[in-house]
Amino acid sequence: MLVAQRRDQLLSELKASGGLKVVDLAARLGVSRATVRRDLLDLEAEGRLSRVRGGAVVTASRGATAAETDDEPGGATGGARIGPPPPERTLGLLVPSATYYYPRVVAGVQAVAAERGARAVISLSDYAQGDEAERIEGLRASGASGLLVASAAGHELPAETQGLLEATGLPFLLMERQPSDPFASCEFVVSDHRQGAFAAAGHLAGLGHRAVALFTNGSPTADQVRDGHRAAVERLALAPDAPFHDSGRPTMGSTEAAEHYERFIEACLASGTRAALVHSDHDAIELMRRLRVRGLRTPDDMALIAYDDEIASLADVPLTAVAPPKQQLGEQAARLLLDRIDAPDPAAVPVRQLFLQPRLVVRSSCGAQTAHRGD
Repeated sequence: MLVAQRRDQLLSELKASGGLKVVDLAARLGVSRATVRRDLLDLEAEGRLSRVRGGAVVTASRGATAAETDDEPGGATGGARIGPPPPERTLGLLVPSATYYYPRVVAGVQAVAAERGARAVISLSDYAQGDEAERIEGLRASGASGLLVASAAGHELPAETQGLLEATGLPFLLMERQPSDPFASCEFVVSDHRQGAFAAAGHLAGLGHRAVALFTNGSPTADQVRDGHRAAVERLALAPDAPFHDSGRPTMGSTEAAEHYERFIEACLASGTRAALVHSDHDAIELMRRLRVRGLRTPDDMALIAYDDEIASLADVPLTAVAPPKQQLGEQAARLLLDRIDAPDPAAVPVRQLFLQPRLVVRSSCGAQTAHRGD
């Protein structure tokens, strides 16, 4: 059967039956479910279908039949439905920054919102925790159906902020944040930064380094990176006295920042440490530059792994980096929140708490001789 014939038959089957799952369509057409899903996407691109809530609606000139995939919302109970698209839902999005780390999280939210017939509106806290009450209320007043929140505070959401979110009466989900109370019934999607730091230190240990230093910059992620590094030191029997330095988020390019870099380099050289995990990319690039001024080469004299992988590949010596799954985190957060918003009985949906593991992208700065992975 030609592709065009199959797609015409797919439309005919939907119109005739009024209630087929993707698995049934695949059986009738003699193709895989993946092929059916692909056909639905292509038919939408041709203007013959409009995808809604994980499915597709035949355009008005051809009827109003919808096919929903059996592995997406609605697919568990019935494939096709007849009727207009659902009303628009709005995801209120509160994030600390629009320039670093969070743009890809936001892109993930936007992609799923578009796929599910919703829209996203954003508010930026610029890491100003005192403004969050006003921004949360602003999102609620704007007509948000639910909230996706990355608080300006640390990784643990303050109980006061959680109270503000609960007071809106809207469903909400935390991104890269967890409630301070580990027993709180609160949904979140987070990167497991402890796993990321552990993997980085373990990679350097596998390259023969018995001492792995750590530089952090006072960000909300710093404590978790520190925990993962500490676990690697203990479990892999690495040198417990390797330098650890947290700069406390000084102004980039300031004299204070320069002093932190120089102190860290001096501590590494004095202790004989020749490998370091550096959070973030900016800090790793600046440390590399300062090492070069001293006549020290990366990775020969100092192996480096950056944390974040925003601009790590652009360094003079491309930086091996821990890459949190930022876009995927935004996608998962939006899906979970929309699932709750769209559920007939939102209270019956179990509370979901999801951890995503970062990956290690190996480049030149760590001294590995293996082929690059991920780039």
